[in-house]
Amino acid sequence: MKLSKFLIGLISIIVISNADVQNVNIEARGATFPKSVYAEWVKAYKKETGKTIEYLPTGSGDGIASAIKRVSDFSGSDKPLQPWRLKRYQLTMFPAIVGSIILAYNIPNVPDNALKLSEEAIGAIFSGKAKFWDDERITKYNPNLNLPHHPIKVVARKDESGTTYNFTYYLRKIAYADFKKAEKKLNSKADIIEGEGSSGVAELVRDTQYAIGYMDYSNKIKYSLNSATIENKDGNWVQPTLQTAKDGAKSANLKKEKDFFGVIAYKDGKNAYPIVATSFVLLPYGHQETNKEIIDFFDWAFKNGEALANKHGFAMLPKKTIKEIQEYWIEKVLTTKESIPRVSLKEKLNHIAITSSNPS
Repeated sequence: MKLSKFLIGLISIIVISNADVQNVNIEARGATFPKSVYAEWVKAYKKETGKTIEYLPTGSGDGIASAIKRVSDFSGSDKPLQPWRLKRYQLTMFPAIVGSIILAYNIPNVPDNALKLSEEAIGAIFSGKAKFWDDERITKYNPNLNLPHHPIKVVARKDESGTTYNFTYYLRKIAYADFKKAEKKLNSKADIIEGEGSSGVAELVRDTQYAIGYMDYSNKIKYSLNSATIENKDGNWVQPTLQTAKDGAKSANLKKEKDFFGVIAYKDGKNAYPIVATSFVLLPYGHQETNKEIIDFFDWAFKNGEALANKHGFAMLPKKTIKEIQEYWIEKVLTTKESIPRVSLKEKLNHIAITSSNPS
């Protein structure tokens, strides 16, 4: 009954908005990780060009599904697809932005950046081996903090998430015994509370004492959260800042020959923050007219959007990577033909109704 009402309401909105449809150029959905940056970019882009891009942050899992099913003009995913999968589903892919994944905590009387977490401590917390905040693996590097004997509440994403994929990729690097592979859902024996989307995780950390959760840096700013100083690959203590995100962006060695496939978390660098992620854009083969509009938008963003991205703690890709992306647009995105049938309006509405009834 609820779904039927939702569909009726959705169709009504479409009918009502039909008079203004010429002002809506692009409809997109997917990853929540870059949503704060995309929101700034589309607002500024519309002001400058008059063109509207609507981006719905539904999560990387839905972003990939939407791209495969052709129910969005472009999709966002923080989990990159391997070239063979892109070819199978007739998709192209390029990176758009780099950001940090922070470990936000809510511990009374422990201020921002005061909590130091080693690789050992992070692995123990998120695997469930460290059950209390006064665990020796945590207190060892925090002798001046009065950490209580209180259960640790781990907050994780409920939906399939590219942020989770990048975070578990990092966990696999530092705690392989407990995390054998990168996954879009956190598989752990920890005491987990699940939140819908990155904002849901941030709200739970904010509202739950003794909680810790992973999320993009922009949520630290939005929800005024405290985040941990963590040990990086070189053994140094690093805070999540714009500069350390930029240092992470330098390691984004993504090549057009592989459709830019790669995960950049846990790279070398004295001052590099160790949990960084790239957010990707998925485009279908063909659809040249629409894809050209999308390319125009991201080309504008690469040239004009750095200050807006930095505002939320995100870094732009290296210039050499952006140059390769621009070449990739010409060589592949705008020239490759599609053989997959276009999705019908009925199929599109059905997909939107199902995913929107459980939004991220």
